[in-house]
Amino acid sequence: MEQRILSDGGSGLGVSALCLGTMYFGTTVDEQAAFAVLDRFVEAGGTFIDTANTYSFWVPGGTGVESEALLGRWLASRGNRDQVVLASKVGGLPVPLGAAWPENAEGLSEDVVRTQIAGSMRRLGTDHLDVYYAHIEDRRTSLDDTVATFASLVTDGLVRVTGCSNHPAWRVAAAREIARAAGLPGFTCVQQRHTYLRPRPGADFGANPHLSDELLDYAREDRSLAVLGYSVLLSGAYTRSDRPLPEQYDHPDSHRRLAVLADVAKELGATPNQVVLAWLLRSDPPVLPVLGVSSVAQLDECLGALDLDLDDELRHRLDTAG
Repeated sequence: MEQRILSDGGSGLGVSALCLGTMYFGTTVDEQAAFAVLDRFVEAGGTFIDTANTYSFWVPGGTGVESEALLGRWLASRGNRDQVVLASKVGGLPVPLGAAWPENAEGLSEDVVRTQIAGSMRRLGTDHLDVYYAHIEDRRTSLDDTVATFASLVTDGLVRVTGCSNHPAWRVAAAREIARAAGLPGFTCVQQRHTYLRPRPGADFGANPHLSDELLDYAREDRSLAVLGYSVLLSGAYTRSDRPLPEQYDHPDSHRRLAVLADVAKELGATPNQVVLAWLLRSDPPVLPVLGVSSVAQLDECLGALDLDLDDELRHRLDTAG
């Protein structure tokens, strides 16, 4: 599988172009199915695996530890920790569990971050994380303090590179400038909701916003920031009649883009899902998809996107649809 680089300007961390998200591993995706997906992913050359200390607290009976704990068992059973790039997140767990979210999220104070990374590493059975994200914004903690806390994880050898998720463009840019001015390792990547369809004007995603044009423009100008997208396949809405479009995407622009997407997929002999993934990978700036799959068959479909050749004409048709 092709590789991409997460770089802080001084060093680089190689990751696979596709990232495997494990949000529901250990809750709605049982251990046998999750292990099969993980095995297939690494067999196909995948290295980048994404989890969080919150996955999945909202599922009945879930507490947020399930995904990390399952990954820890898989890593121990396969003995392959050094072959994968392991990412987790902090800041979004409700405190106490069951409290209204996101207003009662744990936040990004130094005490919280230090306590939670220790718990994540224990569950994952590792002495370091390769990527560690600030999961959602925390306006109660100063941005200077957040930057300093995450930088200290790198300098202490607990984390290789850091990133943020669900942050607006100006906060991402400000955090990176604070780090540069202080000579500290800063956020190297941002993970945001993104897909081929564009949300309707004014669409509300709450604490999980869609990737904005401003953030894309910032990443286009500053190539040292890698962009990852989650919810890229809209939980199956591109291909499954039983999965309607989320209401934020259900507007005339989307239906026009879906028609062009279907035409391009037919011309290529591919599925719409594969075209969406190929479009993300070849966009400007490139967006690394975080795959949310629950079976090997779904993963294999996604892997097929790596073989698609979206030439300039096809990309132009996709870009200008709507």
